[in-house]
Amino acid sequence: METALWWVRNDARLHDNAALAAAADADRLLPVYVVDPRGYGEQPYDGRNSFDFEKTGAFRTRFLQETVDDLRGSLDDAGSALLVREGRPDDVLPEVADAVDADAVHFQALPAPEERDAAGAVVSALSDAGVTTRSHWTHTLHHVADLPDRISGIDDTFTPFRQSVERDSRVRDPVPEPDLPETPDLARLDGVDDSGSDLGSFPTLNELGLPEPAHDDRGVLAFEGGEAAGLDRLDHYLWEGDHLREYKQTRNGMLGPDYSSKLSPWLNAGCLSPRRVAAEVEEYEAERVSNDSTYWLLFELRWRDFMAFQTAKHGGQFFSLGGIRERDDIDWQRPDHDPAAREQFERWARGETGIPFVDATMRELNATGYMSNRGRQNAASFLANSLRVDWRRGAAYFETRLIDYAPGSNYGNWAYIAGVGNDSRNSYFDVVGQAKKYDSDGEYVTHWLPELEPLPAAQVHEPWELNRATQAEYGVVLGEDYPEPMVDLDATYEKFH
Repeated sequence: METALWWVRNDARLHDNAALAAAADADRLLPVYVVDPRGYGEQPYDGRNSFDFEKTGAFRTRFLQETVDDLRGSLDDAGSALLVREGRPDDVLPEVADAVDADAVHFQALPAPEERDAAGAVVSALSDAGVTTRSHWTHTLHHVADLPDRISGIDDTFTPFRQSVERDSRVRDPVPEPDLPETPDLARLDGVDDSGSDLGSFPTLNELGLPEPAHDDRGVLAFEGGEAAGLDRLDHYLWEGDHLREYKQTRNGMLGPDYSSKLSPWLNAGCLSPRRVAAEVEEYEAERVSNDSTYWLLFELRWRDFMAFQTAKHGGQFFSLGGIRERDDIDWQRPDHDPAAREQFERWARGETGIPFVDATMRELNATGYMSNRGRQNAASFLANSLRVDWRRGAAYFETRLIDYAPGSNYGNWAYIAGVGNDSRNSYFDVVGQAKKYDSDGEYVTHWLPELEPLPAAQVHEPWELNRATQAEYGVVLGEDYPEPMVDLDATYEKFH
């Protein structure tokens, strides 16, 4: 009689899950979710010139709580169970394996250094205990083994990578949901009562030192964690709402639930498989329409793949100040050492820069844990390119607050915009130009900055262009009703010309 553990990581789902399917081949199975304290509270940003930051904020923590609750319900319905424990995985899993006489532990392979280090420590500890371990690649569209050039040969520019996988790789069929074997005897597990019913729960926000996030009905969507909610969102976006047919045209929207798929929170938490999404898109193309929009959703999934594989290729360098280009020619301002830089960073974080488009995006993030891709790019460009504040501080701030945080996508996109990542160009976003293009009527800005509602749409994005008397006429006086701009934007762009 073989007993297996499934160590649940960012793959909290029953569908298309190779780790679960392999573990379910055993005679007995115990899924285990470990809440690692290193993922919460103030933690160091490792590497040269490190700093401390809050690791996981309230919005994503609540999403993870809901995800674990949903997984427990699904496992219960399937005749299985979920054990939840707090502690370092390399401490918890050997103890659990010993208590249930486990022969093997199956788990998801993840590419970022912290994730790989955590897995390596677990493998080492279980090896010492005589327990077999097996990792499974489950979180990208293309399997790592199917890459034409393997990890080491991936081009550092997206287009060649995309062309190579579209031409020479394949998207595997989703793994069927397995029948789950019986749960092993849990009598020897600490903290489990005689009935085996008290299997632990995710800590409360209060126990983790986090506030309960208030619901803000201005948000684009009420994101609920879990596989069921992720599959419901996929069904709504593709089939019920029929929004995919116009995705490429609407994806740069700023307001409302359906301008984009908004699948990223469930994809990044592992509630939803990218291969399941691709299979649904293929079915949609066969039954409804195949066009540039259906292709573009797969394009975006491959961008997500690219950043994950780049993380695996470059390791810690991917997260360093100089990035994978190892640049040392940028005079980054360090909030931890320079009071002026600290003030700039804090104003940016609060959404009080005096640049309406940037402030609106940051206030949306702070209030909801989410912002559009367009908003992320402009907020990042302002901090990294206009202010030259250490880009890692901005990326770490996003890590704390984003519901849909993923290491590769978050830090990779920040490094890209900051000029130290996967692009050979020095680039910046013209924030006002972007605002006028993507929020031409000022509706998004005034949605999050109601103090600017009295202004005409033509002035919402540049209130500093109004003289003092005109500002007073509209009741929006800079420095009183809304901040003066921190910098002259056009002057900050001169270094890129």
